[in-house]
Amino acid sequence: MSTETATRPPAAPARPPEGAPARSRASDIDGLRGLAALSTLIFHVWQQYYRYDAAGSHPPVDNPLIGAAFSFEIIDLFFVMSAYLLTLSYARAAIDGRSIRPARVFLFRRAIRILPLYALAVLVVWASRNPTLPGDWRDLAEHLTFTHVFDQHRIFYTLGPTWSLSLEVCFYLVLVAIGPPAVRACRPLRQRRTRVAVCAAGCLTLYAVPFAWIAVAHYGYGVPHTDWAVYFGPQARFGGFAAGMGLAVLMAALGKRGRLGRRVALPLCAAAVAGLYCLSLFSTPENAAFTFYHPLTSALWLLLLFGTVHVRRKSFWNRMLTARWLSAVGLVSYSLFIWHEPVMLQLHKAGLLPTDQAGFLPALLIVAAVALPVAVLSYWLLEYPASLLGRLKDSRGRPRDFYPEAARQAS
Repeated sequence: MSTETATRPPAAPARPPEGAPARSRASDIDGLRGLAALSTLIFHVWQQYYRYDAAGSHPPVDNPLIGAAFSFEIIDLFFVMSAYLLTLSYARAAIDGRSIRPARVFLFRRAIRILPLYALAVLVVWASRNPTLPGDWRDLAEHLTFTHVFDQHRIFYTLGPTWSLSLEVCFYLVLVAIGPPAVRACRPLRQRRTRVAVCAAGCLTLYAVPFAWIAVAHYGYGVPHTDWAVYFGPQARFGGFAAGMGLAVLMAALGKRGRLGRRVALPLCAAAVAGLYCLSLFSTPENAAFTFYHPLTSALWLLLLFGTVHVRRKSFWNRMLTARWLSAVGLVSYSLFIWHEPVMLQLHKAGLLPTDQAGFLPALLIVAAVALPVAVLSYWLLEYPASLLGRLKDSRGRPRDFYPEAARQAS
């Protein structure tokens, strides 16, 4: 009997829903996280130095070729990487019959990863901007419940970049809602290729939804791009997560087969980067590149990630991503993502940043020089201690017994 017609293999030992790849591969992801965090910092300093007047908008650097690199929006890479890592175990379970951990374990681990730093940052920044009570209590409530992404007026309040964390939380809920049913639906399917096709079709459907939503909103109803709740909500931005889910299905389907050689992997990565740069270069408000920018970039990030992690031998691109300094930035990337905007705004308020557009580059260096040490402190004082809470529960979500020997002796 061939492997295609054989019944599904017996369940393997449970794997964490995070589905992180082997450590040798994860280090590449760490480097990408570092690059993404630094690029996000650059993007927000760029926005800070943008000027608008009666004559139109004026970027900090007038050269469009250079401006396309500085204004490169990279948030979809975070979405693709997150969805890839978190979906991988579900994809392996659906395709190869492996087991998955309960949803409560997944949500507990995500909560201790996201909430402590996020809640503290929201409270600190909100309190500093609302010195007298009750303040904008609705803004605080929406941020603490991750619902500010649906508020047209408050979506970028308090911690501007954290609208994306609202989408992350939505993705977690979607994943635990559809992941286990998808695994169960695939188990009766005898052919492996059929299970792969079913998973891939589901990912393609989820990827198509934002395309349809954006097309109807923009071309059907003429909704302008400044309607943030329409174009920043999960219904418009889920393409990044769907692309990451698709990559997880692809990697689970291939396993160790089909690894790319350098002559294929490097051109694939270069083509993806070139496509991303071109989208940034030619994207202007309301044109097609701008309107469909995020679902298109999500597909290109998928190609870049595939050409990065599914390789036979590491190239100079992989070696660059695993450089010690970049891995260090990747380690503190979440803290850097959270704190860089408050640091920038506080420096600006204190008069420590240049005021004219010619000071964009010095301002960028100043913000980075302050935000990076703040991120390091934040990681070791809050993120890392919070991560230790994961040891409180075992793989099934039950309270961990730290003294099994003592319990046996007592019995």
